[in-house]
This record gives sequence, structure tokens and C-alpha cells, in this order.
Amino acid sequence: MTRLTRARCVLAAVGVALLGIAPATLRGAGFPIAKIYFEYNATANDLGVHVSLDAEDWRTVEIVHPNGQTIFKVNGGGAYSQLGMTELFFEGAEPSLDEFPLEDLLGLFPEGRYTFNAVKVDAYHQANRPTLSHAIPAGPIVASEVNGDSVVISWDPVTAPPAGFPPKPIVIAGYQVIVDPFQVTLPASATSVTLPAEFVQSLNSGAHPFEVLAIEASGNQTITEGSFVIP
Repeated sequence: MTRLTRARCVLAAVGVALLGIAPATLRGAGFPIAKIYFEYNATANDLGVHVSLDAEDWRTVEIVHPNGQTIFKVNGGGAYSQLGMTELFFEGAEPSLDEFPLEDLLGLFPEGRYTFNAVKVDAYHQANRPTLSHAIPAGPIVASEVNGDSVVISWDPVTAPPAGFPPKPIVIAGYQVIVDPFQVTLPASATSVTLPAEFVQSLNSGAHPFEVLAIEASGNQTITEGSFVIP
């Protein structure tokens, strides 16, 4: 996992909450955050399912598929079984859609409610049932412009799913821009960001990768990769 990818993982988990995306985030007493969502990389043409949750002092967590099958389970052992854990974020494998058909992958993770069950160290049971949607946004069409210490990254608004994906209505909740270690979460109305001059001055000459993420109201998100060159 690259530094840029690690930064994206952290920002994705935090940024979705900052944007107030509700459909895939059901909140309840004792189990405040439970999210399951698709992440599509439009540049690499790969797709995976990510999970983020937060519950206080849990020692066991499981995720149950809409068909009733347990698809994920983790148990804390030793000190963790006594003290418990709180947050958890993980990425599922992201197979290339050139090799793993989209229809098959969506069939493995159908739309519907996925039950998150947790048992706390005091044996108190917690549950949450977030919804996974197949409303996956297209990748933003990106551009960049370098003029001295000014670097502007821009993109076209996303209004539809990628070609060949389910024809779901797309409602963009916001965008994220990552140029490691610079990260920013922006509202749906944004179409560009100017990097801070101090950050640009700290960059070495050469190509610098960036990512622009379009985040759908369901929590699903799509990445477009790009780069700009510092002379």
C-alpha cells in the first residue's frame, strides 16, 4: 500500500463523516458508526468493498450478509478480550474489472442491509444495519495547472455512474483531493482546489501524483488519479 493510498484510507474514513453522509451510516446508542461502501478506481478499473465502524469497548464484531451468512468476524484475544477495542477500518480486495466481471462482484455484495453485530467486554450486545447501495459514481474528469507556486487541481462535476455500471441516480455529497500529505474534503459544489503555496514550495521537482474522489450520498466513492509536474 503506497503512502498516497494510506492517506486516502484515513481521509475516506474521516471525510465521509465530515460530509454528513447518512444513508450508509446508521447511528444508534452504543454503536454510533457502521459503514459499508464500494470504492471504484476509475483509473485502474478496480472495485472493492470497504468497511468502517466505531463502537465502544467491543471484543467481538461480525458482519452478516443480507442472505444471513456471516462474511466477516474478528475476536479480540488476551488483553483485547478484557479491555476491548473501538474503531475498525478495512478494505476488501479490489479486483480488476478487466479480470473479475462487474456483474459477479455486485452479485457477491448485493444491495441491502448488512448487519453489524458487536459484543462488548461487559457482554452487552450492540447491533447496526447499514445499507449497501449500487449507486456508484463515475470518476471525475481531472486537470491540473502549475504556475509558479500556484497549483490548481480541477474536475468536472460527476452526475452519473460509470459506463456499464447499474443505471442508478447519482447524488454527489462531496469531493476529496489528496496530494500526500495534503488532504482536503470539499462540498458537492466544488470543482477545484488551489494547493497551499507553502505546500507547493516544499515539493521537489518532478511529477507528483494526486487523487480526486467523488463521494456519493450512499457513501460509495470513485477515484480518478492524476499528476502534475513541478519544474
